[in-house]
Parts: sequence; structure tokens; C-alpha cells
Amino acid sequence: MMAGNQNKKEALIQNLQDVGCNQKLIDKFFSLLEQKQFDQIYMLLRKYRNTLLNNIHKQQKEIDILDYLIMDLRKENF
Repeated sequence: MMAGNQNKKEALIQNLQDVGCNQKLIDKFFSLLEQKQFDQIYMLLRKYRNTLLNNIHKQQKEIDILDYLIMDLRKENF
């Protein structure tokens, strides 16, 4: 593998790790890449993006509940 390609692969791995992808997902990504199955790659990444977004929504709901609890406790002068 040429040095430029190796650097690109390392950058892709780092990017995938930075967004929280586990090794299984990274391996799947590169397997699909080797097979030039770009539609499958896009689907894989979109699915992972949706997972992240769902986690954000869940955490936002938890924050909203905590905010409500704090506000309610302040009203009661606890």
C-alpha cells in the first residue's frame, strides 16, 4: 500500500474512532470499502448517525426532566 493510501486509511480510522465507532463497525466499514460497496457504506454511516442522534434526544429528555425537578424543588424552597 502506498504511503498516501496508508495515511488516508489511518485518517479514516481516526475519524471513525473520534465519533465513537467500535472496532467491529470500523472493520465492517473497511470490508465494504475494499468491496467498493459505497451504498452500503453510506447506509452503515447513516445508521450510526441515527444512533448518535437518538442518544442525544434521550439525553436531552433526561436534562429536561432534571431541569423540571430543579425548578420544582426551588418553588418548594428545598
